[in-house]
Amino acid sequence: MPDAEDVRRIALSLPETTEKIAWSMPTFRVAGKMFATLPEDETSLAVRCPKEERDELVLAEPEKFWIADHEAQFAWVRARLDALEDEGELRDILADSWRQAAPPRLLEAHPGLGLVAGE
Repeated sequence: MPDAEDVRRIALSLPETTEKIAWSMPTFRVAGKMFATLPEDETSLAVRCPKEERDELVLAEPEKFWIADHEAQFAWVRARLDALEDEGELRDILADSWRQAAPPRLLEAHPGLGLVAGE
């Protein structure tokens, strides 16, 4: 089961990622743009997720994913760390969120990062 230190290690391994405390919690940014946070005493993870996909995730796996009330209008979803299958799933979630925040130059430099095989 992944934990906050796994989130930190994986997030910071992504290109040009930095960690910054904001709203009294760790946040992770690529080229200054936030793509992940560790809210709820670092027991969950908040990441970027297109609203359509987010709604499908929450419906399909409500024990794993949910939408925080104050983030409902934004394209973010929460994931319970203790509900994630393994570090691979965590890595996929973080890399996908990173891709949504990364500038085009980084996406061009790292074309396969965060893509599921076959995309």
